Amino acid sequence: MLVDSHCHLDFPELQSRLPEILAAADAAGVGRMVTISTYVSRYDTYRLLAETHGNVFFTVGTHPHNAAQEPDVPTARLVELSRHPRCIGIGEAGLDYHYDKSPRDVQRQVFRTHIAAAREARLPLIIHARNADEDMIEILTDEMGRGRFDAVLHCFSSGATLASIGVELGLSVSFSGILTFKNSEDIRRIAAAVPHDRLLVETDAPYLAPAPHRGRTNEPAYVANTARVLAEVVGLSESDIARVTTENFYRLFEKARAADRVSAS
Repeated sequence: MLVDSHCHLDFPELQSRLPEILAAADAAGVGRMVTISTYVSRYDTYRLLAETHGNVFFTVGTHPHNAAQEPDVPTARLVELSRHPRCIGIGEAGLDYHYDKSPRDVQRQVFRTHIAAAREARLPLIIHARNADEDMIEILTDEMGRGRFDAVLHCFSSGATLASIGVELGLSVSFSGILTFKNSEDIRRIAAAVPHDRLLVETDAPYLAPAPHRGRTNEPAYVANTARVLAEVVGLSESDIARVTTENFYRLFEKARAADRVSAS
């Protein structure tokens, strides 16, 4: 089984044909998906997706693009909402200095709030990092010194230093379809250096469809293509990369295993 550890099933491109999307994922061996929050205000949408579909989990958080629209969601509110049995993580939150859709100081403030929530809720934080390596390293190092928290650097497209420091701090690293792009040799080198027990795979659907689907709307089934390339990069078989990344997912997102037990009972 494969797990798509990061997708956006609520986005119109996927939600409009959700039965087809879920059936294709099942046929591709993708047994679990995590639909990731971009607005706390859309919490009920994510919740209903996970309650309706037993192979879907969800998270709660504010994407850095939207930080200026949700600048004041308190830690306590995030923790409260995360108590739902199928809510398995906090985020995605972080820093995006490529688009700068929210002021950088607001992004940093909201990011720290999410770190505090992850720490208090004892749930992993899903981190978005783009063109912000120096500030990301500074904040992660500072906050880890204030108290341990689990996290994943999602859709990794940053530099080797952030990956290395992230691993040193105990973070996992998740790779998307970017790994399969012809011009992503640097990302493949970084992936090869990540310890096997920290690797995850994802789609970030509906974005970043992997080769040979590049240019199409991405969907959870395509995580199999990324996993195939990751297996080649790190020197494992396809079956081993599926096993390793799934084990890593359940180790990081411990609450998902508990939710599966409830669903099976």
